Amino acid sequence: MSGEELRLHRSRAVNERLHAAVPGGAHTYAKGDDQYPQDLAPVIDHGRGARVWDVDGNEYLEYGSGLRSVSLGHAHPRVLEAVRRELDRGSNFVRPSVVEAEAAERFLATVPTAEMVKFAKNGSDATTAAVRLARAVTGRRRVALCADHPFFSVDDWFIGTTPMPTGIPPETTDLTVTFPYGDLAAVEALFDRYPDEIACLILEPATQTEPPPGYLQGLRDLAHRHGSVLVFDEMITGFRWSEAGAQGLYGVTPDLSTFGKALGNGFAVSALAGRRELMEWGGLRHEGDRVFLLSTTHGAETHALAAAMAVQTTYVEEGVTARLHALGERLAAGVRDAAAAMGVAGHVVVRGRASNLVFATLDARGRPSQEYRTLFLRSLLTGGVLAPSFVVSGALEEADVDRTVDVVGQACAVYRKALDAGDPTPWLGGRPVRPVFRRKV
Repeated sequence: MSGEELRLHRSRAVNERLHAAVPGGAHTYAKGDDQYPQDLAPVIDHGRGARVWDVDGNEYLEYGSGLRSVSLGHAHPRVLEAVRRELDRGSNFVRPSVVEAEAAERFLATVPTAEMVKFAKNGSDATTAAVRLARAVTGRRRVALCADHPFFSVDDWFIGTTPMPTGIPPETTDLTVTFPYGDLAAVEALFDRYPDEIACLILEPATQTEPPPGYLQGLRDLAHRHGSVLVFDEMITGFRWSEAGAQGLYGVTPDLSTFGKALGNGFAVSALAGRRELMEWGGLRHEGDRVFLLSTTHGAETHALAAAMAVQTTYVEEGVTARLHALGERLAAGVRDAAAAMGVAGHVVVRGRASNLVFATLDARGRPSQEYRTLFLRSLLTGGVLAPSFVVSGALEEADVDRTVDVVGQACAVYRKALDAGDPTPWLGGRPVRPVFRRKV
């Protein structure tokens, strides 16, 4: 199927409507049409399992579903059953629902390294609450975050460090410092540079690379030695690394951790969890100054908490994490074989843990290339694969993975032609895709 044969007339019209009413044309920048080849940004009508259909009726195998949030697949029956059961009983009240206690107890049973939990609606609220709590308990102002991890929050303490700091006072950004992943000496140097100033270290415990031996425990030891709080952002690693997150897999317990994405299988729910003595600062059973930890009108909607409980039950009872790894391993092996067969193994590169695969597109000199990413995405889309990443969902079947590998092989053939020509432009179909974080439109 060529790009011209992929019918996206209605999608293009809806994209125009979106840009007229919504800044950026999407409510999440990573979903913007600038992330896709020109005129090949499908607008989704509905999804089921590992498939989605756009408003033009085109069907795609989907990867990275809901920015990694729909890990069980769209419209998962077990999750929907739990949600529907609560919707008939009301979703939000003037006092806590018993569902809030049940959901908290279920979460703490699933993530036994945590002692208390508080739910919210998005990851940014949870990570910012963790930062606020760390500042409160330490009496310090500075936040140290891992510079190698792409996103922590929409709030100023993080966004001010990105290429999009417009609107954020520099004095706020000045309170955030960074460290590289995997380098304990660099963290030690940061503590030496800012003695008694750093409230917390915040990082994803793992991403595309496994933590070096002893690294996470070393971070914990450093943080505690210097009176700081260790925060794990488990938005992605939660459930995909193990049901108890990366902390459960690697055996290192942070002081605080944040969960989201897979927790609700597409329903809005996130969590801040951690040690009781810290979390109680946001409660009513301590004698110090009160901390405004998390307080959201919709944070404990019963249907979202029911979804979270159903997700956790499904993961544990059906071995979903192991399935994600198996599917990802099959996909990674297939993509690498397809790239090698077309002579582009050094240019189409699969990276990351099997349950959380991404791909890099490199030019003839081995440099990351938005132009070659555009070419690759275009070939995938016209082959019926919607894949800003290769992050699998549990709804995929082995046959779906094999079909994806076939499409990747076709994309790699085009990639080879572009490399041989020395210029990918004839295969782009328009402007290249753009990074999310950039200063200019």
